[in-house]
Amino acid sequence: MSAPPASSTPGSMPGDLLANVAFDRDGLVVAVAQQHDTGEVLMVAWMNRAAIERTLETGDVHYWSRSRMKLWRKGETSGQAQRLIELRVDCDGDTLLLLVDQTGVACHTGRRTCFFRAVRHGRLETIAEVAVDPKTLYGD
Repeated sequence: MSAPPASSTPGSMPGDLLANVAFDRDGLVVAVAQQHDTGEVLMVAWMNRAAIERTLETGDVHYWSRSRMKLWRKGETSGQAQRLIELRVDCDGDTLLLLVDQTGVACHTGRRTCFFRAVRHGRLETIAEVAVDPKTLYGD
C-alpha cells in the first residue's frame, strides 16, 4: 500500500475532517480497524472528537471506551498497539475506517482479530485460536 496522503499523516488535522464526521448523540462514531497490508478486519470500536484528534496528532490509534468512559490508546495496557496508516470516512460520515499496522493481537481474547467466529454449516464455529494468553496481556 502506498503512503497515506499528507492530509491524514500523523501531526496534521484536515480542516474539513471533523465537519464530515456524523457523531451520534453521545458524540461518538463507529471506527473499524483494518490491517493496512492484508485487508484483515481486526476490530470495531468507538471514537469521539478527542480520540480522532489524538490519533491524528500522534499516529497511535486512540479510542473512546464506553464501559470505562475514558479515552484510551490501543495497546496502552497490553502492548498490542495500532499505528495509523490512513483514516477514511464513509459516505454518510457515520463510520470511520482506520487502516492500521497492528502489533500482535487486536482482540482482548488474545486473538489476532475480534472476528474469530463464523457461521459455518449452520453452526457458530471458532475460526481463529488464541495466539496470546490474555492474562499475559492484561495481568489478570
